[in-house]
This record gives sequence, C-alpha cells and structure tokens, in this order.
Amino acid sequence: MSVNAVSVGVDDALLLPATTFQAGPGQIVALRGENGSGKTTLLRVLTGRARPTAGTVQVCGGPVNERDPAFRRRVATMIGLPPMASDLTVFDHVALVSSTWEQDPGSVESAARSVLTEFDLVALSTRYPHELSSGQTQLFGLALAFVRPFDVLLLDEPEQRLDPERTELLARAMLDRRASGATIVAATHSDRLADRTADRTLTLEARS
Repeated sequence: MSVNAVSVGVDDALLLPATTFQAGPGQIVALRGENGSGKTTLLRVLTGRARPTAGTVQVCGGPVNERDPAFRRRVATMIGLPPMASDLTVFDHVALVSSTWEQDPGSVESAARSVLTEFDLVALSTRYPHELSSGQTQLFGLALAFVRPFDVLLLDEPEQRLDPERTELLARAMLDRRASGATIVAATHSDRLADRTADRTLTLEARS
C-alpha cells in the first residue's frame, strides 16, 4: 500500500490534509488523531469510497477500484457496522459472508464457526441482531469482516463499545492476520489497541 501526498477537499473544507505513508504485507498501521482529523476520510480513500483531491494511492500494487472484483476480493473493510438482516441469526450472517468467498459448503461452516469462536460469539450463534448488546454487536460486525479472506483490512475505530477483554480479542485477531501476511490499517482512539498491535503509528493533525 502506497499513499503519496493524498488530500481530500470539498468546496472550501479540507477533509484530509496531505498524507503520505506506506504499509507492506504483515504490517499494522494505527491511524491516530482527534475527531475530524481525517482518519475515516483516509480509510474511505483506500476503499475507493472517496476520491482524493490531490496525490496518488495504490493498494495491493494497483489503483483503487471498489467495483473491480479482484480489488474487492483482496480488500476487506469495516467502516461502521455492516447491514444486518433482522430475520437472520448471527451464524446465518457469518455463514452468508463466508459463502461469498468459499465454494465448499464444509469450508463455509468451518470458517463461520472458527471466527465465531475467535470473537467469543459461539454462545450467541442463534440470536438475532436486535438481541445483542452494543458490545456484542460490535464483535458481530468484526466477525463479518474477519470471516472472509483478504490481503488488506481497513478498520475504523474497531474498538468502539468494547471493554478491555473484548478489545484483547480484537487485538489477537489482528495479530493473527498480520502473522498470515495481511496489511492492516486501523483508525483508533485506543492506546491499548495501538500499543498492542501497531508496527507504526500515523498521527493526523486536526484542522483548525
């Protein structure tokens, strides 16, 4: 991943100041900074949901194009909670996402059960989204992001609503994917999560 002097402006508002950094396979970058400093905007640029006003960005060695199936296969994101269907259980949701990427039914179920175990959600497998607490819902959203294969993972404040024990579950999952060669960029306000996982920290300065 290569970001070179990327900035985003809308009319007279600067949403992201010129930012440069690189991240390779097996690296975790923590994005730090106050609210409004541009962390989410930068993640949206990396996903293709926002276009930079200036600068260049490459992800997985090529241009950002979220409509390209190859790009979507390699890049996973969690920017806000994903859509959830009221009539599907926690397990149904995770298996549905898994089935998008896995062809073998046995692999679908195995991947779903593995990520539910990873995020301590097995006991909640048959619950519906509205039956979860806020912390459980956050873990559920993370499970939906982590269940699929990826080369790059982009996370926006993934520690939201998580207590220290659950934040540790997230940290372990991030470190596991890093060990498998993934590149992870996570915007976070958590010193605990950044210190536990990040190889480097990029601090964005709030605009006056």
